[in-house]
Amino acid sequence: MGEEIQSSQFSEQDFVRFKQALTAETARLKQYFETGRFDSRGGVAGFELEAWLIDRQYRPVSGNEEFLRLFDSPLASPELASFNIEVNSTPRPLSGHVFSAMHNELSETWQRCQQTAAKLDARVVMAGILPTVENEDLNLANMSKMERYRALNREVVRMRQGKPLVLDINGHEHLKLTHRDVMLESAATSFQIHLQMDPAESVRLFNASTVLSAPLVALSANSPYLFGKDLWDETRIPLFEQAVAVGGFDGAKFGPIRRVSFGSGYVRHSLFECFEENLQHYPILLPVELDKTHGEFARLRLHNGTIWRWNRPLVGFDAQGQPHLRLEQRVVSAGPTVIDEIANAAFFYGAVVELAAQEHPIESQLEFNRARDNFYNAARLGLRTVACWVNDKQIPIRELILKQLLPMAGQGLKRLGVGSADREQYLGIVRERVESAATGAHWQRAYVAKHGRDMTALTAAYFERQQSGAPVHQWTV
Repeated sequence: MGEEIQSSQFSEQDFVRFKQALTAETARLKQYFETGRFDSRGGVAGFELEAWLIDRQYRPVSGNEEFLRLFDSPLASPELASFNIEVNSTPRPLSGHVFSAMHNELSETWQRCQQTAAKLDARVVMAGILPTVENEDLNLANMSKMERYRALNREVVRMRQGKPLVLDINGHEHLKLTHRDVMLESAATSFQIHLQMDPAESVRLFNASTVLSAPLVALSANSPYLFGKDLWDETRIPLFEQAVAVGGFDGAKFGPIRRVSFGSGYVRHSLFECFEENLQHYPILLPVELDKTHGEFARLRLHNGTIWRWNRPLVGFDAQGQPHLRLEQRVVSAGPTVIDEIANAAFFYGAVVELAAQEHPIESQLEFNRARDNFYNAARLGLRTVACWVNDKQIPIRELILKQLLPMAGQGLKRLGVGSADREQYLGIVRERVESAATGAHWQRAYVAKHGRDMTALTAAYFERQQSGAPVHQWTV
């Protein structure tokens, strides 16, 4: 979904032609896996951070086109809504002072974002769901002026045969409404963590990442409110899943496999299984005309970009054209602060590497259905979750993180060659946050409990504390 397309109008022949080319590319990708064509270097890290443009009244404000023109950097791009932007990091090897370097780069980028927004009499804020966003803001007039987004909306509506999307979330309170386009998706912004993998380790890493989705979403939860309703700790999860509610299996558009999902099972032998599933089970959304200028596997990568597994495999290429495999871990909310996000990444990288290196694969000890249940329970309840762990043991997720996964993350980062100062600083932030149960979701609810349910006041207080740079567990109410 990263590149612009030339047209948002498609014929039946476009779908036939794209499917033929996609089938050929998928067969060629299988050969890449079988013949070892992928870069064997692993342990390269990066991320994407989505953010909101807001006005002086803390409401979303359109303007990403002008913002990006002024920002003038290949590391920034538009999102679905014209009040959302995305900034990217420079990929770095997971060694030495990698997290300090990530922290410094993101801090500088974020400061420059603020300076750019100020030229437009606006601000930028990172929040999984902006508390002040209203359903009325999520309309096609506020869609970014890019053909790929208009095409996405048109095809989702077509697949749903014109039926409206139904948003139905039961949490602390209940929210139910209907919406006629994909703009609901733009209310959810995230911090997406990337890991380049050695193909020989990719199955274990992918499955370990799947299992870690539950503790990761619990410790990073930052989206309790949507349209004034108190819902899940990470309401972004059900919001995004229901915002693009079209099924898989060609000919069964409302089938059991969803385009936004936790996945259908662990990977067994190769990450190629995911791309094969993409071809066989997911109708094509964007059958655009592509040529050699778009690079190898252009259709396969575009199609994969319209299937939003919470853990998603990616095929990428370096500057020399060498292909590699990446894992995209998508469960982490945007915000509350730069240092919180880097701490989340440090926990994930260390824990996933160490969990994947264990003698007994975690996927052989924890059924996929258990891992999936853990994930949705953690999105709903955050650090109050009781998780099902190995041998069907029930364990409070805070205890699981503090006693098992944080020590494992430390060992994993040490295994990677990350310096002790970085290990201690960033994992220490996660430890203190979990010990005090003070996530972004907890802070938002505590603020509302003390000051009342005024979403503008909440957003103003949140923005002020975000500007301080202090991790969320140190924020005052």
